[in-house]
Amino acid sequence: MSPRPDSLPPARGARPVARSRPGPDDLRRTFEAVPARTSGDDEPFADSWWGRAWVAALEALSMDAARLARGRAYADGGHVAAVTVTPGRVVAYVHGSRPRPYRAELRLRTFTDADWDTFLAAVAARPDHLAALLGKEMPHSLVDTAAASGVALLPASNDLDPSCSCPDRGWPCKHVSALCYQMARLLDADPFVLLLLRGRGERELLEDLGHRNAAHSARERPEAPATPSVPAKDALADRFLPPLPAPFPVAPHPGQPPSYPSLPGSRDPLALDQLATDAAARAHALLITGRDPLAGLTPWQDAVRLAAARPTAGLTATTRALYRELASATGRNITDLARAVAAWRQGGAEGLDVLESQWDPPAGPFDRARPALAAAGFPRFQPWRNHLTHPGGTLQLRFGHDGRWYGYESDPGQDEWWPRAAPDTDPVGALLELSGG
Repeated sequence: MSPRPDSLPPARGARPVARSRPGPDDLRRTFEAVPARTSGDDEPFADSWWGRAWVAALEALSMDAARLARGRAYADGGHVAAVTVTPGRVVAYVHGSRPRPYRAELRLRTFTDADWDTFLAAVAARPDHLAALLGKEMPHSLVDTAAASGVALLPASNDLDPSCSCPDRGWPCKHVSALCYQMARLLDADPFVLLLLRGRGERELLEDLGHRNAAHSARERPEAPATPSVPAKDALADRFLPPLPAPFPVAPHPGQPPSYPSLPGSRDPLALDQLATDAAARAHALLITGRDPLAGLTPWQDAVRLAAARPTAGLTATTRALYRELASATGRNITDLARAVAAWRQGGAEGLDVLESQWDPPAGPFDRARPALAAAGFPRFQPWRNHLTHPGGTLQLRFGHDGRWYGYESDPGQDEWWPRAAPDTDPVGALLELSGG
């Protein structure tokens, strides 16, 4: 059972991460106390922009910088016990200078039904807004769109109403300030906490968004023409059937999949979107060429291909989650996957083979490479199987089965080779591309 907000929560400092215990009605979440953290005074307390906006509202509310500094020190020091969030209200016990903790509370105006309709319409209108929320992010564009319609999701200084059981009459006191700073950490991890403060729980919001998304997709889908009915005796009668019509022309590009809302017990919508997009691209290629270009790939090669399809490795939370899942499913680590992605982007499946296999080339282009490099003014490269390594140990050329040279680079004194630059049939050209010459 979730504790009452006015009951004394467990003592501080038991868990390294604030974990949430949702209430049965989805309108109460209690976050366990977290231990002290180490940070400089000049380091932002919140990592996300919406968490920093929350801190800015608190600091605009305060009329005493010293109380703010003491409140931040309390939050940094792990003085805030379990935090309970309900619509329009945040409550926690804060350990101050006395043995008995103080009950700190902060109130925030909840949205009206009209406000919620405006906000949820802004989410459903753009699939990227929904995808960001499901990824526990709050996009700037969503907040700006809602604010332009008169719905301010982030609080202004006059939206926050603090109170505390301590005798300090500061506005706010250091205990409420500590609670506010702790709330910024919770908002960093899950912006749905802010939506709960505004009046609705995550489950209710996702169900509403699922209905809105389905209705939005239905409006965009053209109505199917009515199918005429045929009497059974006519349908079974012998008759001449005309030849089938010619197939429709293939579209120039594969279509975009629908948006998948996150519902309780369902699969990850971002993973579904990734698989649907990939399946659409493969089906489009099959219609055009008559063959599946990926049919011969191993599970590892296909995992590398999927990861390489993301625009930039490790930049977004979605990409990081995809890398973790693909690496775990194939029994590799994230570094192995990142190196393989670099090889795939360098030369596709052949580039991955050059990364992962060594072989002994027959007499011919490989033997002529070293004299060609020496004639171009490069030092004598050390041969090993299909590799030629610079004497300094930082540059390497690898000869592929396709007759191309693939450039690799490593830090001095390290044996950590990473694919770099585009492959070339000329070893001198490949080395110039690799060294930037």
